[in-house]
Amino acid sequence: MRADDLPRDAADAGAGAGADGGARRPAWRRRGPMEAAATALIALGVLMLLQPLSLVLYEYSFMTTLAGTVMFMIVSKFPD
Repeated sequence: MRADDLPRDAADAGAGAGADGGARRPAWRRRGPMEAAATALIALGVLMLLQPLSLVLYEYSFMTTLAGTVMFMIVSKFPD
């Protein structure tokens, strides 16, 4: 039986299923939500850097921004 003879959804199921068999990944392994979290962490770090009220927030702002940047670089390699 050729792929042309199969219904459209049956032909697609075998074509791009990948190693996980087409199963849905958990949220922490998906690119979109993790990129959004990394971007939010970078934005939090910048806000901590720019606020004039707390020296403690200012001190941790660089590490927060750096952690968000490293997280974004790693997560951007995740599959869609």
